Amino acid sequence: MSEAASHIVSWFEIPSTDFERAARFYETVLGTALRRENFGDQPIGIFQYTEPATGGCIVHSPTVKPSADGVVVYLNAQPNVDAVLARVEKAGGKVQGPAIELPRNIGYIGFFIDTEGNRIGLHSPKHG
Repeated sequence: MSEAASHIVSWFEIPSTDFERAARFYETVLGTALRRENFGDQPIGIFQYTEPATGGCIVHSPTVKPSADGVVVYLNAQPNVDAVLARVEKAGGKVQGPAIELPRNIGYIGFFIDTEGNRIGLHSPKHG
């Protein structure tokens, strides 16, 4: 049997149909800048992270499609879920209900649909 990983997710990609629209959406909602690069002929926008934290990006590729029905990625909501959800609709997305308190002091989560049609989760340890 192999050893347990220090964290199970090592990288994530959020698909886009309009790369620049998606990049602007996430920059606005999360209050951050994405590092734009090309991976082959595919544009990607990398979220800021520090090793060994999990990294990820927005990607535009003909082989992946946005979806509200698949895996849900939970992004770190700073300073909290309510603050990030408050920016979603102004940036072109759709909020899916209010923040939800998790049991056992795990924190708070919230959900939205981004400009591309992906369902994304948010998590923060504290509320408003």
